[in-house]
Amino acid sequence: MTEPMNNLPDPIDLDAHRARRDDVPESAQAPKETAGALVPLSPGEVESMDTAYEIALDDTDDDPATGKVIVPVDTPGMPVPVADGQRLPIVPVHLRPKALPATMRRAGGRAGHVTAFHAVRSPWYATKFAWFAGRGLSRLIGKQLRWWWVPNSITLEQKAADAGELKEWEKIHRQLKATRLWRGLVLAAQNLGLLIGLPIAWNAAPAAGLAAVGAAAVAGLAHYGRPAGQTVLGTAVVAPRYRKLNSDIVLRAYYAAGLGKPDRADQEVRFGSPMSRDARNTGSQVVVDLPYGKGWSDVAGAREKIASGLDVHVNQVFLTPDKTSSRRHTLFVSDRDPLAVAVGRTEMLDCKPRSIWDPVKLGKDERDALVTLLLMWNSLLVGAQPRKGKTFFARLVALWAALDPYVKLIVADGKNSPDWLAFKKVAHRTVFGTHPNPNDDNPVERLQAILDEVLKHIDTVNSILTTLPVTMCPDGKLTKELARDPRYPDLRVLVMVMEEFQVYFETEDQAVNKEIAAKLSRIQAVGPSAGVVLISSSQKPSGVGAGDVSRLFNRYRDNHSARFALKCGNRTVSEAILGGDAYQEGFDASTLPVGDEYRGVGYLYGVTDNTPTVRSFLADAADADKILTAARKYREQLGTLTGEAAGEELERATRDVLADVLTVMGPDGKAHWDTIAGRLANQMPEQYDGTTPEAISAQARAQGVPSVNVKRDGVVRKGVSADDLRAAMARRDNSNQPGGQR
Repeated sequence: MTEPMNNLPDPIDLDAHRARRDDVPESAQAPKETAGALVPLSPGEVESMDTAYEIALDDTDDDPATGKVIVPVDTPGMPVPVADGQRLPIVPVHLRPKALPATMRRAGGRAGHVTAFHAVRSPWYATKFAWFAGRGLSRLIGKQLRWWWVPNSITLEQKAADAGELKEWEKIHRQLKATRLWRGLVLAAQNLGLLIGLPIAWNAAPAAGLAAVGAAAVAGLAHYGRPAGQTVLGTAVVAPRYRKLNSDIVLRAYYAAGLGKPDRADQEVRFGSPMSRDARNTGSQVVVDLPYGKGWSDVAGAREKIASGLDVHVNQVFLTPDKTSSRRHTLFVSDRDPLAVAVGRTEMLDCKPRSIWDPVKLGKDERDALVTLLLMWNSLLVGAQPRKGKTFFARLVALWAALDPYVKLIVADGKNSPDWLAFKKVAHRTVFGTHPNPNDDNPVERLQAILDEVLKHIDTVNSILTTLPVTMCPDGKLTKELARDPRYPDLRVLVMVMEEFQVYFETEDQAVNKEIAAKLSRIQAVGPSAGVVLISSSQKPSGVGAGDVSRLFNRYRDNHSARFALKCGNRTVSEAILGGDAYQEGFDASTLPVGDEYRGVGYLYGVTDNTPTVRSFLADAADADKILTAARKYREQLGTLTGEAAGEELERATRDVLADVLTVMGPDGKAHWDTIAGRLANQMPEQYDGTTPEAISAQARAQGVPSVNVKRDGVVRKGVSADDLRAAMARRDNSNQPGGQR
């Protein structure tokens, strides 16, 4: 018997749906399989994995206005854009032999967590199942009664009665009685079968079978009776869902940002790849081709407008220039703000030895890829506002150098903070602050002596390298083998850390400032080829000094090959750290986000063609102490502990200003300061190269030698007398004797 009043929904036109799917070009359709591609799971798979969601996805992928299928960025199987000729892995990375144990541990850990989570909540689940099953049984009985009664027929009868159509009303009434009779018989048969079958099954079926059927029935009724939006079981793992992107949304964003005009064929924005998930499944990406006449500078300055058009936060939008065309770039939209996700502590906490010849692992970029930096042949400038992670980052890099037992480490901490004190365990030389203290009579003079030692080291290295055969020194530069060869203890890599280096350009003595500036600039110019690595940090990278000091400061700052800028106060400071070209390319450290979760986030510029936004690894004071303790043990075992860490004091005699001045004085016993400075630079270049008359005069006066008028060739200028030099040296020697006057 037919049933005209079932009120079934209209059938889905599958053929029309398939036809619409077929309208999509083959290039835009998702392939069935993509080797190695990471794709999101279907809702059913996700639910089976016991995962909850924080944000709902869009309801449909089809455009209701046009009827065309929109290929979303998270389409399963959609290949990610790859470089020409690049081959996708045959075996996924996480299933390869080396990675399989870690994959199994992660899967086992997840399964164990889910099992424990649900086991603890099992009593509550039993209560929910019982309640939802009773509710489901009531709903099922009520639905059967409504099906039997055909409630919608009352409306039809009333409509016929209101219209005065008696025959139509009688026809409807007869059909209604017949339908109720038929459905009543069906329900009676069902109930009779249950009354007879259940007792028989109860007595005949095995207990295990009854339990299984009963559990299935209760589970089915509980699922049917659960309130909308609720689950019977809880969720042990929460995975955020992300907004789906499609071509229309991306085009809307670019047009809203003024990067094209949709009504002009030559000004349309086009795509150079399918929209897809990135390889790490952290976001969505697509290659975008701007209209002719638009380039990287246009899109870099419109990043915030693009984010607004995409309806996401600007921290989730990342743009990468393409090497093949100025108008092409890759748009990456992260599922959530990646810069607020901490990357954890440094792996150096394993305290294993490292090599300065290997790249330092700095952190991870916005795509969750590892960011590294090779220190050899480079110099690094770090800049930021106070308390934004500048010292932590510089210290992280220095810790890598400390774990190489063949590296000599020099630390000059201009701000005299406790952040670098632990480095005394391994440092060849240290100097803290600028003002005299109980442990160091004059830190500035100590730094001058250290710089002289570094310059001497550079000359020694270069002298040795020139004597070595090509087979040992093929490119005329230091090699890893030479730096670790016990026959050449002078060929060690030297890493010099200058924390808040600007304070040594702003001492009270302008002549000393100029001398320090000149020596640092010379070390930076000739040091890398001799294996000298500079790590400089500053919160004041501009407006330092005046005249020659300012010029030398800027030259020293600008000649760092690698720069790392954390949050800066303004664009000017950002440009001073990263350089003016960085701003033109769209990198302004003053626009980095603010907050505790963003500490240690910055731009790494000048290392590669790309400029990653780095979330640096963490190594706090306790971590640093642990790492440096291990670093000292390695040095002790290999016999490479040198300098202050080995109890060797800095040999100030290598720069005894009074004795050196007396040596170049000449037979007449008096000389002008400019004459003395010239002779020192010529006769002792390893110690006095770049020195000035003012610097020599200031150092001599600091030790009690007065300046006197000296007449030469009819010209009277300031100079020094040999008698005054000898008197000052005698006073100094007397004060250093036991029981001498101090």
